[in-house]
Amino acid sequence: MSTNTNNNSPARIYVVAAHPHWRESRVNRRLLEAARATPGVDVNDLYDTYPDYAIDVKVEQARLARADLLVLLHPIQWYSMPALQKLWIDDVLDYGWAYGTGGRALEGKDCWLVATTGGPEGSYHPQSYNRYFFDAFLPPYEQTAALCGMRFLPPLLFHGARSAPAAEVTAHVEVFKERLLSYPDWPELEGLDVCVSCPVPEIDRPTAQEES
Repeated sequence: MSTNTNNNSPARIYVVAAHPHWRESRVNRRLLEAARATPGVDVNDLYDTYPDYAIDVKVEQARLARADLLVLLHPIQWYSMPALQKLWIDDVLDYGWAYGTGGRALEGKDCWLVATTGGPEGSYHPQSYNRYFFDAFLPPYEQTAALCGMRFLPPLLFHGARSAPAAEVTAHVEVFKERLLSYPDWPELEGLDVCVSCPVPEIDRPTAQEES
């Protein structure tokens, strides 16, 4: 299992990174390396840790429970996240643990999306080929966090990753590193709303016997 914790104290930040083709990555690979070099950050490269897609749910829940901040680091693929990261969310954010009856393990934590797009920012526009502003693709992330009682932080996005100048990539990586080091002392968090409450009625989640 690929684990990187840079000190002996419990990690406050858990970076869950997913990229099916790290060798081809211009930006995400640099962000992953920066996270690994940041003291106090627990980093998990999902495609290295779980090449067979068999996620160890208990281990992942323990790592997530120790953290104050969950970072989802990945490229945007078909307007969403890579398949293994979606599977991680499906398996780890379990009913009764992350949400629903008795599911309070993540309440009060923060969730931060750090993502890249291949297309430039201008392509995310009603008059361009992606047809929507990029914010239109964020609700699934925001609501996933909300259902778990987590605060969804303003995402850190990098558009046009395939063609961006090297200097822009370097500057973006430096911003990411500074944010990891300074969390939670980000000025924009002072006015950010607390976690919303989205309780799931038990009637909406039948028992295993009823489901069968």
